[in-house]
Amino acid sequence: MARVKYAYEPKDELNSAKAMGYEMDISFKHAVEICRELKGKKIDEAIKYLEEVIEMKRAVPFRKYKKKVAHRSGLQKWYAGRYPVKAAKHILKVLKNLKANAEYKGLDVDKLVITHAQAKKGRVLKKYTPRAFGRATPWFKVLTTVEFVAEVR
Repeated sequence: MARVKYAYEPKDELNSAKAMGYEMDISFKHAVEICRELKGKKIDEAIKYLEEVIEMKRAVPFRKYKKKVAHRSGLQKWYAGRYPVKAAKHILKVLKNLKANAEYKGLDVDKLVITHAQAKKGRVLKKYTPRAFGRATPWFKVLTTVEFVAEVR
């Protein structure tokens, strides 16, 4: 694995914690929408939110990738939403890692706020399915990298 830099560097390294999920097999679009929703929340609040998404009790509002997305009840100030369970499970692991990193550094977990949440496209795994008459259909899979930074507020 190559050394990956964070897109955001906190002002005070001693009062912040970082975590990254590198090249996970999840939907990039779902990861973007989940990261948008988690930014600005406390860590325990974000973990609880993702657990409710996995149980399909709360929907994630889809603000950017919203074409042909159904309306969901319970969304505040928005209409379109989904329950991205697979992406939520992977991102939940990263958030638990973020919490463990903060505890290891001796930070007060109750005061930590997620100040940076970003999803980036990773490598593309290329496969081809043979078709009739010598043709082939591409079957590409885009891996997703998710990074979080939490700071004491």
